[in-house]
Amino acid sequence: MNTAFLTAGLTTLLFSGVTLSDAVKADELVFEFSGRLSGELQGYFDAGRFAGQNYQSNASLALEPELYWGFNDGNDAVVFTPFYRLDQRDAERSHGDIRELSWIHVGDDWELRTGLRKVFWGVTEFNHLIDVINQTDGVEDSDGEEKLGQPMVNLSLVRDWGILDLFVLPGFRERTFAGTDGRLRSGLVVDTDSARYQSDGGDQHIDTAIRWSQSFDLYDIGLYWFRGTNRDPRFETRVKNATPVLIPVYEQMDQIGFDGQATIDSWLWKLELLWRDLPDSQYTALQAGLEYTFYGISDSNTDLGVLAEFGWDERGRKADTIFQNDLFIGSRITLNDAASTEFLAGVGYDIDYSSRSLFVEASSRFGESLKLSLDARLFYSGSNRDLMMNIDQDDLIQLTADYYF
Repeated sequence: MNTAFLTAGLTTLLFSGVTLSDAVKADELVFEFSGRLSGELQGYFDAGRFAGQNYQSNASLALEPELYWGFNDGNDAVVFTPFYRLDQRDAERSHGDIRELSWIHVGDDWELRTGLRKVFWGVTEFNHLIDVINQTDGVEDSDGEEKLGQPMVNLSLVRDWGILDLFVLPGFRERTFAGTDGRLRSGLVVDTDSARYQSDGGDQHIDTAIRWSQSFDLYDIGLYWFRGTNRDPRFETRVKNATPVLIPVYEQMDQIGFDGQATIDSWLWKLELLWRDLPDSQYTALQAGLEYTFYGISDSNTDLGVLAEFGWDERGRKADTIFQNDLFIGSRITLNDAASTEFLAGVGYDIDYSSRSLFVEASSRFGESLKLSLDARLFYSGSNRDLMMNIDQDDLIQLTADYYF
């Protein structure tokens, strides 16, 4: 585990106008211990396209405990959430992280959050376009929803005109990538040990962000400006030990993002907009969609939601993302039972390349401690120029058992 980000996290944890020792003047200390132990079994329909992927099954175990200390009459809390996964096939996927190690202080109309934390921004379902604070944990899942802990000092001001969040981010997390024996990767392995930075500060560059959010009756909106190291690296091809590899290059950027959601009767209207300024280019992108929910199907507790979204990137076929001109259609079924049973299925269609993807997610609880999830993902690339070509032989079905304690 990289110790640089841990040092940065501990520094930010102690960086405040009031020290942690001064804050512990509580009459009562609340301690809670919880977490989850996960077992995961993946089955692939075919052997992979590239060398090292000649297997069709994989197993892994993951542990994510959480320790919570509350004091000062509930106005202060310390949260510690480590994470570790042990993977059968991919050495890069056997990895650890500190998802959170933070101190949170709550004032009358403000909050101060320091340390390693996770922050999510966005409203859309199929592509989280504007989410920018945390780095993606690329070996955990292909949907980009798993994130690494980010060192930060976050001051949140609550006012009548909205919530203003100020961020200082002292330390950068490099994205994780599958290794030679990993699935769902590009043909060339990413050499994370040779990562390069535009900033002379490297992974110690101090990023900043400011976000305003507000709710107006039926509408929830957010607007932010981020300045710092791009979480999405570009890649350069190099030869290392007589083998071609990809070198991630992390550039500096300015990014303005907007997210909005309108709740009108049974409709949800969603929009994410992005403008990004890089050293050699500027571009805009959007993710827009809607969701309609049929409540109480046939006088039952079951709800049926129908979703549709469109993703567009100004760079078109030159974009370094698979969501440059894509249409998504899906459905969500929620049984609203004691087991919290849910189903989600969707299809993505790339208008430029005629590529298609399909995913199915189902989950249900058994008792108070066990949750079973079944996921399936299928990929079809319609063109050799489409980035999806790298994973079109990685169709899989995955069974996950989570034990909560």
